[in-house]
Amino acid sequence: MVRMSAEERRESVIRAAMSEFARGGYHGTSTEAIAKRVGVSQPYLFRLFPGKKAIFLAASARCLEETRKVFAEASEGLRGDEALHAMAAAYMRLIASDPDKLQMQLQTYVAVAAAEAAGDHEFGEMVRAGWMEIWEAAHLPLGADVSETTTFMAYGMLINILSAMGFSAEHRVWEGLYQSSQPQGGSE
Repeated sequence: MVRMSAEERRESVIRAAMSEFARGGYHGTSTEAIAKRVGVSQPYLFRLFPGKKAIFLAASARCLEETRKVFAEASEGLRGDEALHAMAAAYMRLIASDPDKLQMQLQTYVAVAAAEAAGDHEFGEMVRAGWMEIWEAAHLPLGADVSETTTFMAYGMLINILSAMGFSAEHRVWEGLYQSSQPQGGSE
């Protein structure tokens, strides 16, 4: 049996945490469930991360970073409408192929709202910074046009909500979205 390094275990914890938090949210997910999924003890989990909040922050940061990368890779070398359609199609593939990514994203926004209401601004600052990196990844290929970027991001949030509510790809609610953002298969 090959032993994993602490960094490999840390990576395993982040992946497991994304799945667990996607399903249960911050408050509904135990560190015990994450440790069990990874196959480590809770004490070992806390050697890798100082607490549940740190695990959630790492999982949220990873979710945001993966979305940013999807936009950056899809739009590489493209501008304007070509970039817009490529990013929209890539994002639809991302959330259709891994529903936990969408759920984790939504759980992240809920956790920020709850933390902010409780006076904890650290989490919100990290998520807003990550979200701005996503914004910039879309903004530049869209010609640095604020209106285009705002519209693109607004469509993305609408897609998140429609997908999270389970509207099928064939449902008429999708008709108003631009063609390349149509859901691809599955039951988003």
